[in-house]
Amino acid sequence: MPAGLPDRAFSEIVRRGNRIIGTNAARLVQLDEERLLAEARRRADSSDFGEGEFREPLRRLLQSWDTEAELTLLGRIAARQDTTRLLVNRLRMQADRQRHPTIADEEIRQPLFVTGLPRTGTTLLHGLLAQDPANRVPLNWEVMLPSPPPERGSRGRDRRIDIIERQIRWFHRLAPEFRKIHPVGARLPEECLIINSHSFLSFQFQTSHHVPSYQSWLETQDLRPSYAMHRRVLQHLQWRARPARWVLKAPAHLYGIEAIFAVYPDAGVVFTHRDPLEVVPSMASLHTELRGTFSDGVDAHAVGREVTTRWARGIDLALGVRDGGCAPADRFLDIQYTDLVRQPLETVERLYRHFGMRFDALVEGRMRRFLLDSPKDKHGPHRYSLAQFGLDPDEERQRYRAYRERFGF
Repeated sequence: MPAGLPDRAFSEIVRRGNRIIGTNAARLVQLDEERLLAEARRRADSSDFGEGEFREPLRRLLQSWDTEAELTLLGRIAARQDTTRLLVNRLRMQADRQRHPTIADEEIRQPLFVTGLPRTGTTLLHGLLAQDPANRVPLNWEVMLPSPPPERGSRGRDRRIDIIERQIRWFHRLAPEFRKIHPVGARLPEECLIINSHSFLSFQFQTSHHVPSYQSWLETQDLRPSYAMHRRVLQHLQWRARPARWVLKAPAHLYGIEAIFAVYPDAGVVFTHRDPLEVVPSMASLHTELRGTFSDGVDAHAVGREVTTRWARGIDLALGVRDGGCAPADRFLDIQYTDLVRQPLETVERLYRHFGMRFDALVEGRMRRFLLDSPKDKHGPHRYSLAQFGLDPDEERQRYRAYRERFGF
């Protein structure tokens, strides 16, 4: 990499190289299921992938990558590496369990899940809650490389942190605009999508790739196996670093509310809410930026239609499951994005009261410092509009009419 080359220029050079290679990418980097499994077994020196059927979702994902995602050479390399990492993680976590059977005895008590439409303040709220020493959030490095189980005393200086930080620096060089949209860092709180991805039943893959066949199939599936794997990963992470309470986050939990309570009967769920007319173009921008890193076939208008359809369905599904009595009403709390932005500490204190958590001066002080260190638009403004993604405001108002009326938008 040339010294001093700006990220944007470097990214453009990579994109030009991808275009030159073109259709030869599929021949140069194959996404063959059996070869990926064999490579993972070789790297992990193990053949036991643990509980849960993952072959069908893996097979469907690979097929979508091959036939629909229009992956560049870089995209195929990234897909191959990511798939291999997930498979190796499964093998190594299972080997850890065989060596240490007590991992399976770990109890996950009263986890708190933060969800809502994307771009509704879930990241801000998760970051605030992470400041409380009584809470445990999954960090990026430990969900990317969960084996061996992290230790409490060395969690802040684990050698895996440097590995993931190097990967993130490369990602920021390839997608220099992404840091304006969403913070990524080895030591930062991470969404549950990466945890669920170990089952290959995860919304992670559609975020960064166009995989409509896989995604359509996924949305018809029982997601309890995905959350069973989620629980196994949390058991793994807390075995040597036990928390008082897990605080977890992902907009995609909207599709998994029923599965969450099947696997975690004592869970609590926080819904964040923001006007969808502001949300939709922001999330379309995120998808477009990510997919453009790995594919030259990204149509912004098609992305706009896809994300608004998917997330309108997701919020309707989640609220329908909630209204249907999947858990007692006091297990849920609604938070408005405007309240979170204008009065963050007061909003968090209301959350603590609702779930019977202790909000003291120490916690408040840590959260104040976090807010000072994390100003909005820290890496530059994120600009977007409905028109940029071919979306009509009147159609979007109608699409989300029931949701907007229910929450006063």
